[in-house]
Amino acid sequence: MDWDDIRVFLAVARAGQILAAARRLGINHATAARRITSLETALDAQLIVRRTNGCGLTGEGEAFLLHAERMEAEMLAAQATLGRTDSAISGTVRIGAPDGFGVSFLAPRLGSLTARHPDLRLQLVPVPRSFSLPQREADIAITVERPAEGRLVARKLVDYSLSLYASRSYLEAHGTPKRTEDLKEHRLISYVEDLIFSPSLQFTREILRNWTAQFEISSATGQTEAVRSGAGVAVLHDYIAGFDSSLVRLLPEHRIERSYYMVYHESARDLARVRTVADHISAIAQDHKTMFFPGK
Repeated sequence: MDWDDIRVFLAVARAGQILAAARRLGINHATAARRITSLETALDAQLIVRRTNGCGLTGEGEAFLLHAERMEAEMLAAQATLGRTDSAISGTVRIGAPDGFGVSFLAPRLGSLTARHPDLRLQLVPVPRSFSLPQREADIAITVERPAEGRLVARKLVDYSLSLYASRSYLEAHGTPKRTEDLKEHRLISYVEDLIFSPSLQFTREILRNWTAQFEISSATGQTEAVRSGAGVAVLHDYIAGFDSSLVRLLPEHRIERSYYMVYHESARDLARVRTVADHISAIAQDHKTMFFPGK
């Protein structure tokens, strides 16, 4: 068996598409498909079911995936032991992050890293969901909770705070709430309840026990835009909303505290490209820690 064939198989298994896997590996679709065929021929087994809308694993493919992931982990460990990790900062690093942090903070601050390392390719995936590091959905994940299990390396990135906000135009039209009970008379905004990917995001109940939203949005940046438009009152990140002059912070005594964590798989610990990106994210977060928690 050829390791490059196995590497392509892993990418296809994780992406669910040959084209998406090929793009991530920097090869063309035909080469990726040929690699899969070569591996299946070597194993004398069908591993991938090709469909018009993507790919799925056969039973034999599922079984081989477990072996392939162990081989991948051993390969990374061997590279680290021999000092042959990617010492030149090159290759692709995918960063998964909550959309608020990813869009508002990371996106404007990663360009300097690619400028310093022209052969480094960054993929930022700022979406409101959790990421599976064992399945390599991301090389580095920014999470709102420290993972409790798995072969993962985790460190606290930064503390952050959230507060109630409304737009000036909304308050002029509907009045300013003076206490939490007054919120019941206002249009409230929050996450879509059944799409909340972490219990730590259920923070509205910490302010008002029976918070009932008329407008639910499964994105932190979406909620910010809705509040900015005058749609209602929401709990927003201070490092985003606090710097917007069109928004007013309400009931400042009700501040919510949370933390971001940076997580990556232990097999990537010694990869220079991952370590470089992780160190950069940690450094810029610390440089801006007063922005994340104003007044702390």
